[in-house]
Amino acid sequence: PSSPANTALAASPFAGELGAQAPLGFWDPLGLLKDADQNKFDTLRTMELKHGRVSMLAVVGYLTTASGYRFPGYPEDVPAGFGAWHALGETQDGRSILVQMALFFVLAEIVNRDAEWADTEAEFVGDYRNGAIDYGWDRFSDAKKLRTRAVELNNGRAGQMSILG
Repeated sequence: PSSPANTALAASPFAGELGAQAPLGFWDPLGLLKDADQNKFDTLRTMELKHGRVSMLAVVGYLTTASGYRFPGYPEDVPAGFGAWHALGETQDGRSILVQMALFFVLAEIVNRDAEWADTEAEFVGDYRNGAIDYGWDRFSDAKKLRTRAVELNNGRAGQMSILG
């Protein structure tokens, strides 16, 4: 028999959305979508995708620096992980790196938005191609697109858990 919590989650209007898959199915432990509409769901899904994409990159960066690799000219004494923030803030070169990172984050945030001036419409939540970059996406079947999006969502979730430690 199902517990009342499992039955309530299965009855959610979002139980059939992409990402509601085995073994957890639709999982909303904080009840953020209890009385939510599609717009609220799409907003939270956008946040999940963005955080997942950044986390996947962060995990790769962490593993790279933890393995001992440093970019040429990068200070050897900067630790891997979150300790790098403090260490970078202590030198002028490190502060320059932090400024470059901040500018990159701002630029990435501006570029990765639905462009109202472009004659393109996002195919799904989190689609920031804006008609500029395709990488063969338009040649994929609908099943392949759905599977690829599910893989990205799950890898992003794994990245978020991984970077937390």
